[in-house]
Amino acid sequence: MTAPARLIAALRDGRVPEGEALSGFVRGLVDGSVTDAQAGAFAMAVCLKGLGRAGRVALTEAMRDSGRVMDWALPGPVVDKHSTGGIGDAVSLLLAPALAACGAYVPMISGRGLGHAGGTLDKLEAIPGFRTQFDPAEFRQLVSAQGAAIVAASVDVAPADRRLYAIRDVTGTVESIDLITASILSKKLAAGLDALVLDVKVGSGAFFAGMEDARALARALCDTANGAGCKTAALITEMSQPLIPAAGNALEVAAVMENFADPKAHPALTEVTVALGGEALALAGLAVDANAGGAMIQGVLADGRAGERWGEMVAAQGGPSDFLSNWRDQLPVARLVRPFVAREAGIVAAIDGRALGYAVIGLGGGRRIETDRIDPAVGLSAIARIGDSVAVGDPICLIHAADEAGLAAAEAELAGAFTLAETAVAPPLVHERIA
Repeated sequence: MTAPARLIAALRDGRVPEGEALSGFVRGLVDGSVTDAQAGAFAMAVCLKGLGRAGRVALTEAMRDSGRVMDWALPGPVVDKHSTGGIGDAVSLLLAPALAACGAYVPMISGRGLGHAGGTLDKLEAIPGFRTQFDPAEFRQLVSAQGAAIVAASVDVAPADRRLYAIRDVTGTVESIDLITASILSKKLAAGLDALVLDVKVGSGAFFAGMEDARALARALCDTANGAGCKTAALITEMSQPLIPAAGNALEVAAVMENFADPKAHPALTEVTVALGGEALALAGLAVDANAGGAMIQGVLADGRAGERWGEMVAAQGGPSDFLSNWRDQLPVARLVRPFVAREAGIVAAIDGRALGYAVIGLGGGRRIETDRIDPAVGLSAIARIGDSVAVGDPICLIHAADEAGLAAAEAELAGAFTLAETAVAPPLVHERIA
């Protein structure tokens, strides 16, 4: 193994190390022979100098192979989707069962919310009894039987990433496209995928507000995943406002359930789900192209097959067996609900998605630190959309709170979240495709 100091020096000087040198460094992250100081120096060198395409692929593959890598023997392609995160982004809950209803197998390893954006696992755990922790044998059985499962990563998936990310978090090296790419893909590719579709968000509610940053990340992710042998494409999608008029775990699940009953209930959620699903089915060879794949997704949403698959998945993961038909009586409800009203008249021209996310955190529906407990019932609903006209005193959203202190904290965060003007135009939901 190349000595860690020599590898770090090469990176510092702008030289791309050999793949075996990166593999050896990753092994050292796992077995402890690489110190925290060396890991921090490595992360800073990559952040400042970059790895290049070959180095990025080598690091991703080494981190993927640092733990368990699933393999499958299923009668259909193994497909997944990853989102870079945003507000009111509940696509995974709709898309996973829709892909399964179209013949794909979806072993979706998801995360929890940290920062202003919510997490898929937190949303699912708002459903009574829903489990997200399974051992590999149970995970394999769930995917084989239901066609889809959404679970937390087990401790033996990409352990090198877990250690490196913790060090990046305290060394100011999170914002590196090379390291972000390796972190995301090492966990996704450990699921043994045949195809992956990426949803790279841009806008006020996303981690990347600017198009150039989002485009650079999308290109790096696609290039690296394809270089590692997984058919991958990305869509850059808009997150200047929530996809659904809700933010908060149980409230977002409720909106998804409304969409299973009627795909026209929340058109933005359906549009992005159809676009991503179409790409995934085309990549997996289940559709001739993305348009045909999108039509397949629309079909299973409209005729109820996606909803049926969702109900089966919820029950298999410990949730109520009648959740599809009886969800209104089973989701938790906040003790207090109060409208947040417009203080002036106008048309909603812009929404600060981060402010919405921080309002949910202030209510107790998100985390300030990883160990915080979440109240699944709190959040925001009936959120106005760009282009809506409001008069003085009209509700812009409803605040769902556990107590008066939470209400006050949310109102303070929302004070500047909505910009009113004389005219407004909502941006398109899907900006471009990266392959």
